[in-house]
Amino acid sequence: MDAISRADGRKRTAAVVLAGFCAFLDLYAPQPLLPMLARHFQISAAGAGLVVSAATIAVALAAPFVGLIADRHGRKQVIVPATLLLVIPTLMAALAQNLPQLLFWRFLQGVLTPGIFAVTIAYINEEWRSNVGAAMAAYVTGTVLGGFTGRTLAALVATVTSWQWAFVWLAVLNLAGGLAIRAWMPEGKRFRPVTSEGGHAAQILRHLRNPQLLATYGAGFCVLFSMVALFTYVNFHLEAAPYHLSTAALGFLFTVYLVGAVITPIAGRWIDRLGHRTALSGALSLSLLGTALTLLVPLPAIITGLAFCCTGVFIAQSAASSYIGKVTKEGRAAAVGLYVTFYYVGGSAGAVLPGALWSRWGWPACVALIALVQALTIGLALVFWRPVTSALPLEAAITTERGSL
Repeated sequence: MDAISRADGRKRTAAVVLAGFCAFLDLYAPQPLLPMLARHFQISAAGAGLVVSAATIAVALAAPFVGLIADRHGRKQVIVPATLLLVIPTLMAALAQNLPQLLFWRFLQGVLTPGIFAVTIAYINEEWRSNVGAAMAAYVTGTVLGGFTGRTLAALVATVTSWQWAFVWLAVLNLAGGLAIRAWMPEGKRFRPVTSEGGHAAQILRHLRNPQLLATYGAGFCVLFSMVALFTYVNFHLEAAPYHLSTAALGFLFTVYLVGAVITPIAGRWIDRLGHRTALSGALSLSLLGTALTLLVPLPAIITGLAFCCTGVFIAQSAASSYIGKVTKEGRAAAVGLYVTFYYVGGSAGAVLPGALWSRWGWPACVALIALVQALTIGLALVFWRPVTSALPLEAAITTERGSL
C-alpha cells in the first residue's frame, strides 16, 4: 500500500467505491420502468429507450471536457461537486410533465455523471502504486452495487407509488453519497496539473494515434452497447407473454448484478496476474454464453444468462479501464475521458438501435446483434492489445508526471 495508514487506505477505497455507486445509481435506474413509461407517454419501445440514451449520449459528449478540467484542477475537486450537483436534475426529473422534459433532465444527469466515474478512474490509476487491478475492481464493484440499487429501488418505488417518487429517492441517496465522498476521499498526492490548452490538444491527438488505446476505445463501445441493449430490451421481452412480469419483478431481475459484485473483486486479481487481454477475452466469452442462454424459454435459464452476461461485462470493464492506465504515460484523465466517450456512444446506440430489430423480429434478432458485438470486442483485444505483465508502465508514468517519488 502507499505510505498511508490502514484506516486512511480503507477510507480511500470506500470513497472510490461510493463514487462508482453514485455515478451508476441514476444512470440506468429507468430501465425497469421503460414499459411503464412507454404506456404513460404512449410511445414505442425504441422511444422509451430514449430515456436511457438521453443520459448516455450526454455522458459521451461531456466526458472529454471533464477529463481536461480534472487534468487542470485535480480529481477530488471535480468528483465531489459533480456528485452533489447530480442531486438537482434527479429531483427535477421527478417533476417532468412530459417526455421532452424528462429527457432534458436525464440529459443533464448524463452531463454530470462523467465528472464522477471518469475522474475516479484517473484517480485510482494515479494514487495506487500497486494492485491497480484490485483497486479498479473495488471501484467497479461500487458501480455494480449502484446500478443494482438504482434499478431495484426505482422499480419498487414506482410499483408502490409512482415513477416520479423513484427519482426523489435516488436524489436522496446521491446527496448522502456525495457528502461521504467529500469526507473520505484524500486529496491526490501524485496529481500534476496540465495548464496548457495546447498540451491538452496534443495529448488527445497522441491518444487517438495510439493503436492500443484506439482498440480499447472500440472495445468500450462494444462492451456497453451489448450491456445496454440486453438489459433494455429484455424488459420488453419479459413483460410480454408468456412471462408477463410486473415492474417490480423486472426490477428484481437486476439482482443478477450482485453476482458481479461478488466476482469482480476476485477478478481484479486475475487481471493483475493473467493480463488484461486474457481477462477480457475470458470475460466476454462468458457473456456470449449468457447472451445465448436468454434465447431459452424457461425464466431461470434467462436469469442465469443475464447473470453470466453482466458478470462478464463487469470484468471486461475492469480490464479495459485498468489497461488505459498501463498504456498511457500522460494525460490519464483525458485518455479516460475519450474512453468514456466511446463507451457511452456505444451505450446510446445499444439503447436505441436494437429497437428496430425488436419491432420486426423480436428478441432473437436482438440477441444475434448483441452476440455479434461481443465477439467483435474479443477480436479487438486479441489483435491490438499487447500484454502488460507488470506494473512498470504505470510506475514509469507516475514518475514522469510527478518526478521523483
